[in-house]
Amino acid sequence: MDECMLTNKDGLTEEEFLKNYDADIFKRPSVTVDMLIFSVFDEEVKNYRKLPQKSLKLLLVKRKDHPYIKQWALPGGFVAINESLDEAAKRELKSETNIDNIYMEQLYTWGDVDRDPRTRVISASYMALVDRTLLDIKAGDDAEDALWFDIKSRVIEEKKINCEKGYTIEKVVDINISNKEITLGVKVKVIEIFEGRVVKVERDIIESKGIAFDHAKIIEYALERLKNKIEYTDIAFNLMPELFTLSELQQVYEIILDKELLAAAFRRKVAEMVIETDHFTKDAGHRPSKFYRFNPLWRNGKDNL
Repeated sequence: MDECMLTNKDGLTEEEFLKNYDADIFKRPSVTVDMLIFSVFDEEVKNYRKLPQKSLKLLLVKRKDHPYIKQWALPGGFVAINESLDEAAKRELKSETNIDNIYMEQLYTWGDVDRDPRTRVISASYMALVDRTLLDIKAGDDAEDALWFDIKSRVIEEKKINCEKGYTIEKVVDINISNKEITLGVKVKVIEIFEGRVVKVERDIIESKGIAFDHAKIIEYALERLKNKIEYTDIAFNLMPELFTLSELQQVYEIILDKELLAAAFRRKVAEMVIETDHFTKDAGHRPSKFYRFNPLWRNGKDNL
């Protein structure tokens, strides 16, 4: 039978159904996109004999209008009716920060009913790791300012609760977001519920000092995903220049994972991901170190993860 001639319970073909369909039957929520742009900076060092220490940074914009006027938020905005989520993310990032033409990965969709005081809003979050030396950050559109912030997270409380069907792990994550002039405070409770093979995760904001909307929750989730992805993907190389030393690469891993790594084990881990070059560093006060570059073919012959 011709599918075009199939009818529903009211005797309507698909063409007739669509012609008479009332899109106002259901209330339609607004849709937004929010972008988490991470980078790693070299911090200033007074002793030239020491390698520069690196710090993880997050790009935030200062809101120009209500709601949450003058507070800091992730770059983002509303999705137009005629564009995809990816198109909206690229457009909003360009208009608010002047960042263009970077790869962003869709992270998670946030849909709590009361997450925006204006109206019912569902948001798709995106994440990117970038080499900030290639960017020219400028605030625009409805952003009053756009700045990089140091970001560090740590678990300050953790407990396990046994229950009839399994157990629950509750953690309180403290996130310090700051630059030379501004300090923003974030605390998020993460509740992991284990029942057999089913795992449910809930997040509740305990404190959100100076951070708009529910972006504290989004930031905590992104940091956790970032730590997981750096273990089994090549995402860290998005933060590196074309040529880098293995010590510089190791520092990036350590700052994201928030732990020290053994040099020998780290070099074995990344051996297939890098290509040795004939170039060496020329920094005063240091022994010359060999430069490496990313090996884009390192996954050949491996299963995609």
